[in-house]
Amino acid sequence: MAQEPFEQLFREAKHSAFHLEMRDGYALNEDYQAWTSGERFDVAERWASWIALIAEGVARGVDVRRARIVSEPVSSYIRYEYDVTPENNIRAGEAVRWLPRRDASLLALPGNDFWLFDGTTVLWNHFDGDGNSAGKELVTDPEAAKLCATSFEAVWERAIPHEDYRVS
Repeated sequence: MAQEPFEQLFREAKHSAFHLEMRDGYALNEDYQAWTSGERFDVAERWASWIALIAEGVARGVDVRRARIVSEPVSSYIRYEYDVTPENNIRAGEAVRWLPRRDASLLALPGNDFWLFDGTTVLWNHFDGDGNSAGKELVTDPEAAKLCATSFEAVWERAIPHEDYRVS
Protein backbone atom coordinates (compact mmCIF):
# COMPACT_ATOMS: atom_id res chain seq x y z
CA MET A 1 0.00 0.00 0.00
CA ALA A 2 1.37 3.43 -0.94
CA GLN A 3 1.95 5.85 1.88
CA GLU A 4 0.10 9.14 2.00
CA PRO A 5 2.29 12.07 0.86
CA PHE A 6 2.56 13.43 4.41
CA GLU A 7 3.58 10.10 5.91
CA GLN A 8 6.23 9.47 3.28
CA LEU A 9 7.65 12.99 3.56
CA PHE A 10 7.66 12.78 7.35
CA ARG A 11 9.43 9.43 7.34
CA GLU A 12 12.06 10.85 4.97
CA ALA A 13 12.60 14.06 6.99
CA LYS A 14 16.10 14.31 8.39
CA HIS A 15 16.03 17.49 10.48
CA SER A 16 12.69 19.24 10.70
CA ALA A 17 8.96 19.10 10.04
CA PHE A 18 7.08 22.34 10.68
CA HIS A 19 3.32 22.75 10.39
CA LEU A 20 1.47 26.05 10.17
CA GLU A 21 -2.30 26.05 10.71
CA MET A 22 -4.22 29.24 9.98
CA ARG A 23 -7.91 28.25 9.98
CA ASP A 24 -10.39 28.54 12.85
CA GLY A 25 -12.11 25.34 11.85
CA TYR A 26 -11.50 22.16 9.93
CA ALA A 27 -13.69 19.23 8.91
CA LEU A 28 -16.09 18.38 11.68
CA ASN A 29 -14.94 14.79 12.08
CA GLU A 30 -16.35 12.20 14.47
CA ASP A 31 -13.81 13.06 17.20
CA TYR A 32 -14.89 16.69 17.15
CA GLN A 33 -18.56 15.65 17.10
CA ALA A 34 -17.99 13.40 20.12
CA TRP A 35 -16.15 16.18 21.96
CA THR A 36 -18.94 18.70 21.30
CA SER A 37 -21.51 16.25 22.66
CA GLY A 38 -19.53 16.01 25.89
CA GLU A 39 -17.98 12.59 25.27
CA ARG A 40 -14.46 12.43 26.61
CA PHE A 41 -12.48 9.75 24.84
CA ASP A 42 -8.98 8.37 25.09
CA VAL A 43 -7.12 10.63 22.68
CA ALA A 44 -3.97 8.49 22.84
CA GLU A 45 -5.97 5.44 21.78
CA ARG A 46 -7.82 7.18 18.94
CA TRP A 47 -4.67 8.83 17.62
CA ALA A 48 -2.21 6.00 18.36
CA SER A 49 -0.87 5.74 14.80
CA TRP A 50 -0.28 9.52 14.60
CA ILE A 51 1.44 9.58 17.98
CA ALA A 52 3.65 6.63 16.99
CA LEU A 53 4.61 8.23 13.65
CA ILE A 54 5.56 11.57 15.19
CA ALA A 55 7.32 9.97 18.17
CA GLU A 56 9.41 7.85 15.76
CA GLY A 57 10.51 10.99 13.91
CA VAL A 58 11.31 12.85 17.11
CA ALA A 59 13.32 9.84 18.33
CA ARG A 60 15.48 9.97 15.21
CA GLY A 61 16.14 13.68 15.78
CA VAL A 62 13.48 15.44 13.70
CA ASP A 63 12.43 18.79 15.21
CA VAL A 64 8.62 18.71 14.93
CA ARG A 65 6.88 22.02 15.53
CA ARG A 66 3.29 23.14 15.00
CA ALA A 67 2.08 26.74 15.11
CA ARG A 68 -1.56 27.71 15.08
CA ILE A 69 -2.83 31.18 14.24
CA VAL A 70 -6.22 31.59 15.93
CA SER A 71 -8.95 34.18 16.24
CA GLU A 72 -9.97 35.15 19.76
CA PRO A 73 -12.25 34.37 21.35
CA VAL A 74 -11.49 30.97 19.87
CA SER A 75 -13.96 28.92 17.86
CA SER A 76 -15.40 25.72 19.25
CA TYR A 77 -13.12 23.77 16.92
CA ILE A 78 -9.99 25.53 18.23
CA ARG A 79 -11.13 24.87 21.81
CA TYR A 80 -11.37 21.18 20.86
CA GLU A 81 -7.86 21.25 19.34
CA TYR A 82 -6.54 22.98 22.44
CA ASP A 83 -8.11 20.33 24.70
CA VAL A 84 -6.65 17.36 22.79
CA THR A 85 -3.20 18.88 22.11
CA PRO A 86 -1.50 17.58 25.30
CA GLU A 87 -2.57 13.97 24.77
CA ASN A 88 -2.03 14.04 21.02
CA ASN A 89 0.57 16.45 19.67
CA ILE A 90 2.65 17.08 22.77
CA ARG A 91 2.56 13.43 23.85
CA ALA A 92 3.96 12.54 20.41
CA GLY A 93 6.85 14.98 20.85
CA GLU A 94 5.66 18.01 18.91
CA ALA A 95 6.30 21.50 20.21
CA VAL A 96 3.08 23.50 19.83
CA ARG A 97 2.54 27.25 19.95
CA TRP A 98 -0.50 29.48 19.50
CA LEU A 99 -0.54 32.94 17.94
CA PRO A 100 -3.58 35.17 18.39
CA ARG A 101 -4.56 36.36 14.91
CA ARG A 102 -4.40 40.03 15.99
CA ASP A 103 -0.66 39.51 16.60
CA ALA A 104 -0.13 38.19 13.06
CA SER A 105 -1.35 41.29 11.22
CA LEU A 106 2.10 42.47 10.14
CA LEU A 107 3.33 39.03 9.04
CA ALA A 108 3.59 38.00 5.40
CA LEU A 109 1.94 34.59 5.31
CA PRO A 110 1.20 32.11 2.53
CA GLY A 111 -2.45 31.63 1.62
CA ASN A 112 -2.67 28.02 2.79
CA ASP A 113 -1.73 25.80 5.69
CA PHE A 114 1.42 23.81 5.08
CA TRP A 115 4.00 21.34 6.27
CA LEU A 116 7.63 22.26 5.59
CA PHE A 117 10.11 19.37 5.60
CA ASP A 118 13.84 20.02 6.12
CA GLY A 119 13.37 23.58 4.89
CA THR A 120 13.11 22.42 1.28
CA THR A 121 9.82 20.64 0.62
CA VAL A 122 6.37 22.17 1.10
CA LEU A 123 3.18 20.17 1.36
CA TRP A 124 0.31 22.63 0.96
CA ASN A 125 -2.95 21.60 2.61
CA HIS A 126 -5.92 22.94 0.66
CA PHE A 127 -9.39 23.18 2.24
CA ASP A 128 -12.84 24.10 1.05
CA GLY A 129 -14.98 26.70 2.82
CA ASP A 130 -16.31 24.12 5.27
CA GLY A 131 -12.85 22.96 6.31
CA ASN A 132 -12.90 19.72 4.36
CA SER A 133 -9.71 18.67 2.64
CA ALA A 134 -9.56 19.87 -0.96
CA GLY A 135 -6.30 18.04 -1.61
CA LYS A 136 -2.61 18.39 -1.02
CA GLU A 137 0.03 19.90 -3.26
CA LEU A 138 3.71 18.97 -3.11
CA VAL A 139 6.11 21.78 -4.01
CA THR A 140 9.91 21.79 -4.03
CA ASP A 141 10.33 25.30 -5.45
CA PRO A 142 13.07 27.04 -3.40
CA GLU A 143 11.09 30.33 -3.28
CA ALA A 144 8.02 28.59 -1.85
CA ALA A 145 10.15 26.80 0.73
CA LYS A 146 11.86 30.07 1.67
CA LEU A 147 8.49 31.83 2.08
CA CYS A 148 7.21 29.03 4.29
CA ALA A 149 10.38 28.89 6.39
CA THR A 150 10.41 32.65 6.91
CA SER A 151 6.69 32.76 7.69
CA PHE A 152 6.85 29.85 10.09
CA GLU A 153 9.78 31.29 12.02
CA ALA A 154 8.08 34.70 12.26
CA VAL A 155 4.95 33.06 13.66
CA TRP A 156 6.96 30.81 15.99
CA GLU A 157 8.90 33.76 17.40
CA ARG A 158 5.69 35.61 18.35
CA ALA A 159 3.56 32.61 19.35
CA ILE A 160 2.81 31.44 22.87
CA PRO A 161 3.91 27.94 23.97
CA HIS A 162 0.97 25.62 24.56
CA GLU A 163 1.64 25.36 28.28
CA ASP A 164 1.36 29.16 28.62
CA TYR A 165 -1.54 29.82 26.25
CA ARG A 166 -5.08 30.04 27.57
CA VAL A 167 -8.08 29.85 25.28
CA SER A 168 -10.51 32.72 25.59
